Amino acid sequence: MTVDTRMIERFREAFVDSVPSPLAILERGEGMHVWDREGTKYLDFLGGIAVNSLGHAHPAMIAAITEQLGKVAHISNYYASEPEIALAERLKRLSGADKVFFGNSGTEANEAAIKLARLTGRTRIVALEDGFHGRSTGALAITSKEAYRAPFAPLMPGAAFIPATLEALEAEFAEHGPEIAAIFVEPIQGEAGVVDLPEGFLRRARALTREHGALLILDEVQTGAGRTGRWFAFQHAWALGDDVPDVVTLAKGMGGGLPIGAMLTFGSAAELLKPGQHGTTFGGNPLMTAAANAVLAEIERAGLVENAAVRGDELRSMIEDLGSPLVAGTSGDGLLVGVVLTGAHAAAIHTAALERGLIVNAAAGDRVRLAPPLILGDAELSEFQLKFSAALDDVSSRVEPVETQADTMGVSTSSTPGNTTGASA
Repeated sequence: MTVDTRMIERFREAFVDSVPSPLAILERGEGMHVWDREGTKYLDFLGGIAVNSLGHAHPAMIAAITEQLGKVAHISNYYASEPEIALAERLKRLSGADKVFFGNSGTEANEAAIKLARLTGRTRIVALEDGFHGRSTGALAITSKEAYRAPFAPLMPGAAFIPATLEALEAEFAEHGPEIAAIFVEPIQGEAGVVDLPEGFLRRARALTREHGALLILDEVQTGAGRTGRWFAFQHAWALGDDVPDVVTLAKGMGGGLPIGAMLTFGSAAELLKPGQHGTTFGGNPLMTAAANAVLAEIERAGLVENAAVRGDELRSMIEDLGSPLVAGTSGDGLLVGVVLTGAHAAAIHTAALERGLIVNAAAGDRVRLAPPLILGDAELSEFQLKFSAALDDVSSRVEPVETQADTMGVSTSSTPGNTTGASA
């Protein structure tokens, strides 16, 4: 691994301090690999944080963007375009939703969902501890991490946080049911380190929200667009199965690297927003919707949702079969994978992997997050195995051994989420 120190100095001089110093200056990508300015090649197992569904420089994206840019890129929301309508229709078909709203990011999609919840006439929005929904002030108000929230207090009133347990869910609705506008949930908590919810949590949340007239809003910014082996995580048997939420937000993998977000609404929730109550300048513009349509069309054509399911199972089994004393188990579904560690080794593993040309993410002190492109194949799995195993061995040789059983840490030793007894680690 090499570092272009002059470019990093230029970066530091140009950007505000809230932007972290880059780990490398990347110049180009192809498939599941990227190269830095010095020519070092990296296997990308983070995918821009679950964004690059088709990997890098995919021909389908290049063709769609080039063609649309030669026609019209932006027209404002006073007008509509065929790509915008086609993408909305595709999302309705894949999700079963009734209406769609386009924004520019996951945060914007969540902001739209927050406004939708407020239109119920109630103000209490329940979210989960260790959840993440964005950095804008509305999304931040329902994100529990105090380090993110404290500098900007007071935030939007009415947010309430509960642990991700069935007991806390029951207690919240028993005490505050008539006040609750919505419960906001990630089907798998991504930034927390790919943390699975307890078995039956989403089904019970669906039942309680219906009973009390509240909305069930699922943040699928990381889990949507085929990432978990279904088009949407709520479609898994461990989530809602044949049932649907009231609202789903998504972004990231839908755009394949270009900024786009969406809010999908179901049933009566689709009728809450009225003309003039929400809008966006760039949301749904022809260029971004043409690109997203091409991404989703290629995922569908190439069977990449199914590939995510199969390769995710293989990846989790591979990690567990390494037998590393640092690994307690795995979590997640499809190609959103958490490597649960026996101690706070994630940062060291991330560094050791990067030195070997492998990009992973230390999402929490004791959890490594993997979100490779959905095009993952045999060759990339083998390359990952070699590099990740070497990184684990390197770190293991420098730390004291820790005896920790997977079942004492609330982690799954199978590929199916929801089998855990604890929702956070």
